[in-house]
Amino acid sequence: QVQLEESGGGEVSAGGSLRLSCVASGDIFSAYAMAWFRQAPGKDRECVAAISSSGGGFYLTDSVKGRFTISRDNAGNTVYLQMNNMKTEDTAVYYCAARSGQIFTTIEKYEYWGQGTLVTVSS
Repeated sequence: QVQLEESGGGEVSAGGSLRLSCVASGDIFSAYAMAWFRQAPGKDRECVAAISSSGGGFYLTDSVKGRFTISRDNAGNTVYLQMNNMKTEDTAVYYCAARSGQIFTTIEKYEYWGQGTLVTVSS
């Protein structure tokens, strides 16, 4: 069992930056691939970024490439999402997710989820 808790959401102006954090507890963090999903109002939940258990491999969806970075600190049981040059279309609830094994980008592959943190980007 893994418990996940996100933090760092809030409101930012377009062009600004935020860093989301997700702290994991309950199991060996370094055994899990981690991902950030987001869900905007009226839209499906989508995978924004994912990182392998070692941190050596990662995925970014096309719309955030060059702006967002995913990283992890296995000693601190934390995964981060650094969001720069933010756009209004980044407004969503952001969820941290974990799965044992390799990276996937689909919701059903992830076993554990945080409660989500709201990010609002204003124009």
